[in-house]
Amino acid sequence: QVQLVESGGGLVQTGGSLRLSCAASGRTFSRYSVGWFRQAPGKEREFVAAMNRSGGSTNYADSVKGRFTISRDNAKNTGYLQMNSLKPEDTAVYYCAATGRLGVIITTGLYDYWGQGTQVTVSS
Repeated sequence: QVQLVESGGGLVQTGGSLRLSCAASGRTFSRYSVGWFRQAPGKEREFVAAMNRSGGSTNYADSVKGRFTISRDNAKNTGYLQMNSLKPEDTAVYYCAATGRLGVIITTGLYDYWGQGTQVTVSS
C-alpha cells in the first residue's frame, strides 16, 4: 500500500505557473504508475496526465498538452506536475493517484490509491 500527499496548489493569475508535488510513502514508489487528475465544481473527475513506472512514457489530456509536464523522481518517492500557461478553466482540485498496473494508465477507475487533493485556482 502507498500513501500519497499532494502539495503546491494555490492561487495564480492567467498565464502563470505552478508545480504540484505528490509525496509517496509506504511501499516503493517505483513499483507504481502514477497519474494526475482534476475535478472542478459540479464536474466529474477528469484525467490530466499519467506516467509509467520508469518515467519513460507519458500521456496527457488534449486540454493540457504543451502546457503541463508530468515527471517523477523515484529516488525521492515524489511525482510532479509542472503547469505552465495556466488558464481559468484549469481551476480545480488536483489529485495524484497510483496504481500497481503496468503502463500509462489514463482511466480513473484503474487507480488504487489517491491523495487528498490540492486546490488550484487561476484568476482571469
